Amino acid sequence: MTIQWDNNIIEVKLEGRIDSGNAASIEKEINDAMDGKTVSSIVIDAEGLEYISSAGLRIILRLRKAHPDLSIINTHSDVYEIFEMTGFTEMMKVDKAYRKVSVEGCEEIGRGANGRIYRIDKDNVVKIYNNPDALEDILHEREVARLALILGIPTAISYDVVKVGDRYGSVFELLNAKSFSKILQTEPSKLEWCVDEYVEMLKKIHSTEVPAGKLPDMRETVISWAKFMQDHLPEESAKKLMALVEAVPHDDHMIHGDYHTKNLELQDDEVLLIDMDTLAVGHPIFELGSIFNAYIGFSELDSEIIKKFQGIDSETAAKFWHMTLEKYLGTTDEEVIRSVEDKARIIGYTRLIRRSIRRGGLEDDARRAEIEHWKAELIDLLERTDTLMFDNRPEKQQSGKELDIEAVEENLSQVMAFVDGQLEAAGCSLKAQMQIDVAVEEIFVNICKYAYSPGKGRTLVRVEVTDEPVSVKITFIDHGKPYDPLKKDDPDVTLDASERPIGGLGIFLVKQTMDAVEYEYKNGSNILTLVKSI
Repeated sequence: MTIQWDNNIIEVKLEGRIDSGNAASIEKEINDAMDGKTVSSIVIDAEGLEYISSAGLRIILRLRKAHPDLSIINTHSDVYEIFEMTGFTEMMKVDKAYRKVSVEGCEEIGRGANGRIYRIDKDNVVKIYNNPDALEDILHEREVARLALILGIPTAISYDVVKVGDRYGSVFELLNAKSFSKILQTEPSKLEWCVDEYVEMLKKIHSTEVPAGKLPDMRETVISWAKFMQDHLPEESAKKLMALVEAVPHDDHMIHGDYHTKNLELQDDEVLLIDMDTLAVGHPIFELGSIFNAYIGFSELDSEIIKKFQGIDSETAAKFWHMTLEKYLGTTDEEVIRSVEDKARIIGYTRLIRRSIRRGGLEDDARRAEIEHWKAELIDLLERTDTLMFDNRPEKQQSGKELDIEAVEENLSQVMAFVDGQLEAAGCSLKAQMQIDVAVEEIFVNICKYAYSPGKGRTLVRVEVTDEPVSVKITFIDHGKPYDPLKKDDPDVTLDASERPIGGLGIFLVKQTMDAVEYEYKNGSNILTLVKSI
């Protein structure tokens, strides 16, 4: 045992075993060292302590009675378990000892607002927190990760806490996992696959309702950003920003808060979401603002930033962002996409400006120019935006005018039920409905068979009813191989059945029964539209 003094604080380093055989002498040595001195608090360093009996515990109880601020640090797991079982961890501060890990030479696989993630071996990764006193942050992330897992979001949960230099780290098991950023770097042909999986996970997150009070409310956070901006924008722009944010209603659906390709990992064909400490609830526009920053905002004036941060070039990042919006919104309509993107940019620029100012951006010429650029963009957006809201929920798409579904023939009955429901609600005649059903079946089955072959993909089915004259427009959108079925020659129906070639009748029947059939290939999507008067 050694005893040290520092400004009336006594540090007692315990070593080996403390039991009934030596407890009395240890207690006497401590009391003798304090005799006649002013002691403000006692710190017991248990790094060298291998065992403690009830006799040793009684020493600590008597010391704490005289010095209520007594704390115990660097406690190894076996000894900590004794303190925990006997209730000491409830009575006083008892800190565990943490094994030390080095990340020198390790690959950085993720980076977020609160830390960086490194692969320390083929099976494990460690997240190093920026905050040097991050134990509460680690506990919070464990709790929200467990909550997300319970609610059906696939994620990794920390199983150990370590020290990396002077900072804390949280260790996760990720067996041979590869981030989406790494996939985009090494296998650029998988861009579309990455977007599909990325959006599928995003929709899963946003459709997950969280029990009240379990996660922070992102709306309140963004309101605080808007309040900060009141001193940095023209008066009318500042008022408009606050009004737009406050008009977004409270929403108990989950958002990730730092959703980018370094935080999605592919492990044994399963996609896992990591870096869960930013989980919150709120409207998805707040998420899209963060995603815009990850791919565009941060690197808008310096294309090297995205390369350093995500490992992909700015062109790939911009394409990934646009394809994400397109698939998430289920449309290739550039006007719709641009409208939602502008809403996201308002959130994104607000966060960027506040972040830079709080980090001294106004004191640096280059960073001040960057802030002025973001402010000019934000002011322009505020002048032409009346709401941050948009209808995005997957469940609303399923029960409303759109159905986003995997293009496999097993889903044909679900597609038909969706279309028939829309037709019945519109008062469609049985004859027209039968003709439309035949056309819908033909188009959907063709997409299933040929669009993504030999793989699989998704298709969006949109139903729109118009007045004067009353007609229905059904649009199919897929991201498969470009193919215009309307270019196929019509079959010669005058030939005897034995002389006719196989195939071609389905599309011919569609063209004959619909009032109009249109096709275009735009932004990587096949778009086929059927129009029928009802």
